Amino acid sequence: MDIRPLRYFIAVAEHLNFTVASKELFVAQPAVSQQIALLEKKLGVKLFLRDKHSVQLTNAGAVFLKDAKEIIKKLEESIENVQQAEEGLIGTLNIGLLSVPVREFLPLLIRKFRRKHPNVKIRLSYYQVGQMIEKLKSDELDIAFTLSLGLQSIGGLEYKTLWPQSHCIILNQDHPLANRTSINISELAHEPFVMLDRHEAPPGFDLLLAACANHGFSPNLVSTASRIEAVYMMVDSDIGITILPKYLQLYAPPTLRFIDIEGDNLKFDVLASWKKINKNPTLSLFIEELELMHSQQIVDPYKKTTP
Repeated sequence: MDIRPLRYFIAVAEHLNFTVASKELFVAQPAVSQQIALLEKKLGVKLFLRDKHSVQLTNAGAVFLKDAKEIIKKLEESIENVQQAEEGLIGTLNIGLLSVPVREFLPLLIRKFRRKHPNVKIRLSYYQVGQMIEKLKSDELDIAFTLSLGLQSIGGLEYKTLWPQSHCIILNQDHPLANRTSINISELAHEPFVMLDRHEAPPGFDLLLAACANHGFSPNLVSTASRIEAVYMMVDSDIGITILPKYLQLYAPPTLRFIDIEGDNLKFDVLASWKKINKNPTLSLFIEELELMHSQQIVDPYKKTTP
């Protein structure tokens, strides 16, 4: 993009003197005169009235001066924007998350990131674990804050472990086991179960089946639901019991009891995950901020302890 004629024109128009303009531009005066002549020829108008003693802008020159300055300004802004976009300083970051595990942590991370990179737009979308994996693989998400359930076995993904979590047994407050501090899964062999639909959270569904199988029984599944609120309603109605991640107690009504699992082997991690190959340069800057925040201080807000 050769914008020299515009710059030469602006310099002459501001000084109304070819000699002064050429000195400011660090070029020979004949070169300035030649560029102005070529510009006038292209435009088909006279930009200056000049004689041996003075240089004046024509009416057309005065109009063009305003436009030329705007063109230079817009072009410089465009070049800067393109360079910043290449570096990830301008753009959009698509973040997927579960509704609870990073409810306190993620806003703090985003605030820190946006103080450094205010021109990056942040888009947040809520998904179930299974949906999140598919959105990552299809590049609809740049990064996901999710659970480790089955995620490490999927190729092409990187992840950063944030803190551990565990499952617990959820009962109605009037259930005979509701006053226990912990329960062995084997004690639930004859209990009716209610669960989230498998397509909503495949890894969690399969994890529960495997845990029961490890204790010698298959759960008596009496009902499923697509929303956690419906599962809680069925437990509260004494239709069945369920096993879910402990952080979900933030959604629970006070009439439910969350009981620890004895010899808990249903632990998993809350983590951030992204594709190894990602074309969004903003992602690397966000991951840098995530790593920095994690190295300084990160607290599991649902246990209130530092992992």
